[in-house]
Amino acid sequence: MKQALQSVFRVLLLPLIATVAMAAPAQAQDAEAVIDKAMTGSHRPEANKARDKYRHPKETLLFFGLKPNMTVVEITPGAGWYTEILAPVMRGGIYYAALSRVTEQSSDAQRANDKTFRAKLSGDADLYGKVQLSVFELNAIQVAPAGSADMVLTFRNVHNWAKAGTADVMFKAFYDALKSGGVLGVVEHRAKPGTTFEHQIDSGYMTEVYVTETAQKAGFKLDNKSEINANPRDTADYPGGVWTLPPTLRNVADGQKPKYLAIGESDRMTLKFVKP
Repeated sequence: MKQALQSVFRVLLLPLIATVAMAAPAQAQDAEAVIDKAMTGSHRPEANKARDKYRHPKETLLFFGLKPNMTVVEITPGAGWYTEILAPVMRGGIYYAALSRVTEQSSDAQRANDKTFRAKLSGDADLYGKVQLSVFELNAIQVAPAGSADMVLTFRNVHNWAKAGTADVMFKAFYDALKSGGVLGVVEHRAKPGTTFEHQIDSGYMTEVYVTETAQKAGFKLDNKSEINANPRDTADYPGGVWTLPPTLRNVADGQKPKYLAIGESDRMTLKFVKP
């Protein structure tokens, strides 16, 4: 009798195991397909598509483990470069765009980005109508409801927080927003190992050690890292810092632009952290 019950149990269990085993690859394929569709969409300006070769959005998002049914938070999305991809991809989930509140102390660049981003969202309700804005202030940083997010993403922002002295509180806010097991994905301009903190601030390039230690201080564990966004042509030693390179080309004479355009955008670390 016991052997008969075990046989029945195995017969019933095997299809379930097979279904679960197939689910993960299927979800990955679904994520890849919707990212491909978003990246090639007519809503993206050609100038933004041209930057895919430097930013590798598909490979980056898949590395972090993005799924279309997740709750995802993007931190300070700027003018919305990644939003053009994330908004259509996340229509089956929840996508928060976390913006720093514009105040009298805000920079001209922040004001311009905020205006451009909001205009982007309001200009296409079909595409961006489900994007949820999460506006935070330094004395009240909540980028999403506590313990609600599967993933928090930040692209090239850490140097700004380090300069402002707010990196610790920002990473703590990411930790608070995530579920247990949730992912923090960080892409940041990469300084050479051993670069002083002062030079990191001046140049806009941060060391992997600084970013990792800041995340660990907030409670995160480093899960994985990738060279998806590496650029070996970037020497990270320009008088004008990372802003010497495209797309900014700050204070670069016309005759020197071909040199920096040939280098391309900055060398970047791609780090995946997990909330235990």
